[in-house]
Amino acid sequence: MSNSAIAVSGLRKTYGDKVVLDGIDLDVRAGTVFSLLGPNGAGKTTTVNVLSTLAKADGGSVRVAGHDIATEAKAVRAAIGVTGQFAAVDELLTGYENLQLMVDLHGVSDEDGKRTVAELLERFDLVEAAKKPASTYSGGMRRKLDLAMTLIGNPQIIFLDEPTTGLDPRSRRTMWSIIRDLVADGVTIFLTTQYLEEADQLADRIAVLDQGRLVAQGTPDDLKRQIPGTHVRLRFTDVSQLDAAARLFPDTTRDDEALTLRVPSDGGTRSLRALLERLDEYSLSAEEFSVHTPDLDDVFLALTGHATEVVAK
Repeated sequence: MSNSAIAVSGLRKTYGDKVVLDGIDLDVRAGTVFSLLGPNGAGKTTTVNVLSTLAKADGGSVRVAGHDIATEAKAVRAAIGVTGQFAAVDELLTGYENLQLMVDLHGVSDEDGKRTVAELLERFDLVEAAKKPASTYSGGMRRKLDLAMTLIGNPQIIFLDEPTTGLDPRSRRTMWSIIRDLVADGVTIFLTTQYLEEADQLADRIAVLDQGRLVAQGTPDDLKRQIPGTHVRLRFTDVSQLDAAARLFPDTTRDDEALTLRVPSDGGTRSLRALLERLDEYSLSAEEFSVHTPDLDDVFLALTGHATEVVAK
């Protein structure tokens, strides 16, 4: 396999008269986390379904793990794992039995299967719960079990479709740690999420999908740099100082209640030094000084015209 784990060109998918994916181009490098962002209905799950051979494309070409999804679907399925939006565990079975079921379905030998199940229970901190029905598991435990089941086939590429939706912050960060460990082992992760903090924390590259079209691609920092809005925030002790500072700098935004002034800036040391020297020249002193840059929330809003439906804090 080349360094592209997933290569997509001109991908199209329609349902009736509705165009869900309209000419998507993607290149996911092996051993990285690629995150697909988008509001509800943007086409994220449809993309995962097509790339994982669960749905047929209506146009374009897709190669996953070096295999064409149209003509080599069986080889693609052997190389991938999929964890959907909802944990696909059998709640009537115990955690151990769910894992053993996957071992049996993959045709793993008894000896190797027992070792694999034991290792996964240990890795995902499910040893104590192994003999309990999955129906008694918390949301975080179910997601961990679901991902553990996905790993039994040793997939090269794992599709994670909003894997942490509904999880509490602690469980979400546990999943992040697991994802980082998988990538460190050489696994490629294709992640869809509405949690912008999640994409910022995990993704090497991000693509923003809106109404079936890609509106931006790049590293998290690349995307943030596309959005204007870097500014210096100055907070003063009284209105007279705020008034004087506002007269010094054009195109500022002031908040009289908070006694703050937002001064547009590129955030570089040269412009910051010039700003501070100008304040000093007029004997003005800010009580607080901070530099603010656009985050992925700003990027998402600017590119799609919507705020995210769910934002992790």
